[in-house]
Amino acid sequence: MPDENTEAQVRIAEIRKRIDAVDCQLVELLNERAQCSLDIRALKPQARQGLYDPKREEEIFTNVAKCNKGPLYGDDLREIYEAILHVAKEMRG
Repeated sequence: MPDENTEAQVRIAEIRKRIDAVDCQLVELLNERAQCSLDIRALKPQARQGLYDPKREEEIFTNVAKCNKGPLYGDDLREIYEAILHVAKEMRG
């Protein structure tokens, strides 16, 4: 009879490898998003737009809420995106 503890440890190691792969994908996507933000920032003066657009931020929150299929709660996702947007505002490019 296989040791359930060993099986659980093997499964945990497998899931952690998946998490590591997902983290790398997230980093790649966050950097892609950051570059898009920098591209827009460079165009805003030409378009005579201010750098900060609270209406656009609310659009982003609404959009990610629509995309959310869980298990993250909407408030948690908003908190994550608030951090992403904060960092985007502070970026130098």
